[in-house]
Amino acid sequence: MLLALHVKVVDLSADYRLELEAYEKHYCEHEDKEHLGEAVYGLPELNRAKIKEARLIANPGCYPTASILGVLPFLDYLNKEAPIFIDAKSGVSGAGKKPTTTAHFVTINENIFAYNPLKHRHEPEIAEKLRLASGQAFEVNFVPHLLPVSRGMLISSYVQTREVIDAKAVLKAYYAQERFVRIRENPVDIKSTAGTNFCDIFVSQKGKSLFISSSIDNLLRGASSQAVVNANLMCGLDEYAGIPIIAYVP
Repeated sequence: MLLALHVKVVDLSADYRLELEAYEKHYCEHEDKEHLGEAVYGLPELNRAKIKEARLIANPGCYPTASILGVLPFLDYLNKEAPIFIDAKSGVSGAGKKPTTTAHFVTINENIFAYNPLKHRHEPEIAEKLRLASGQAFEVNFVPHLLPVSRGMLISSYVQTREVIDAKAVLKAYYAQERFVRIRENPVDIKSTAGTNFCDIFVSQKGKSLFISSSIDNLLRGASSQAVVNANLMCGLDEYAGIPIIAYVP
């Protein structure tokens, strides 16, 4: 194994993202329990210091990346008795390249539909990381949808705070030093992040109710470019080296 050869690893599978019990409940028996405990969840905005010291990184899933980044700034203010609702939409590339009825052209063209509602494997990943980040468990209700576009991911999260806060100020302050998170004044779109490592986030509120909109490129920020950022951090390189920042559509 690469770790035995002292090679640092960024793993893009789901094998090291979850705690053992959750992984075996939603996937299968784990085949590398020995190293599961040392894996660091590779979301830089959450675990940057740990990533720098790690030798095994669990690269986050695409849906969890966009979902967690949207909700993370508000964890200290949330009403833990109120469920978190996440409406997620992804381009068809998120389904992989294996031919399936769901991803068939005649099914997806000019169409949109939910799949695996409330039982998608990324739901426990989102719930676990929010619990670990906040120290309290939240009920997460996650429903993904497939869009008739090649790439891009749009997340709409609905949460309740314990009291009225200035949500926009909280969001801006939390990500003030994060180069790859952009706070938007209007609801976000997928074209503005396609081809980049950015996560765009917008928040709107009505009293204690928050609507959080976040978008990423599911193939880059949701997979490969985030993996490169993690590798840069692990190897002591410039975090931003080799990372795309120009969107396909300005």
